[in-house]
Amino acid sequence: MLSLLLLCAAAVFYAGYNLLIKQSSLHAELAGVTTITAVMTLQLAAFFVSMLYLVILRATGVESFALPAPAYWWALLAGLCIGAAEVCYFYIFSGSQFTSPIAVGVATPVILGGTVVLATLAAFLFFGEKPDIRQWLGAGLIMAGIVVLAGR
Repeated sequence: MLSLLLLCAAAVFYAGYNLLIKQSSLHAELAGVTTITAVMTLQLAAFFVSMLYLVILRATGVESFALPAPAYWWALLAGLCIGAAEVCYFYIFSGSQFTSPIAVGVATPVILGGTVVLATLAAFLFFGEKPDIRQWLGAGLIMAGIVVLAGR
């Protein structure tokens, strides 16, 4: 039950993340400036949320903080990916001299759906996961949805 609640909370927070990035991007666009300061502000806010959670965990003694070295390297690579994704997000939503802004209702499902499909494929190819037929069918349906949403 807790897992389901966490999944729902993550979906709510991620939806807020997407909508709020769009709003921030619009204000940057109106000011005619780059969005990198907004990206850094987002990263700083995420850091503070993580630090608050760390303080709570330390105070309650709930979790050990000794991680093996590979865990840090994988986390660092994940951080590089999310940082690059956030830069892309701001330009997707605000546009640039080379692109027009994309609506949240189109960009977010395409990005998130593409994430599901690419993560499923990468997990299969590189990490030894074995998706079952339902997961492959779901990935195919997501791709069809992306084609419908992104098509003009």
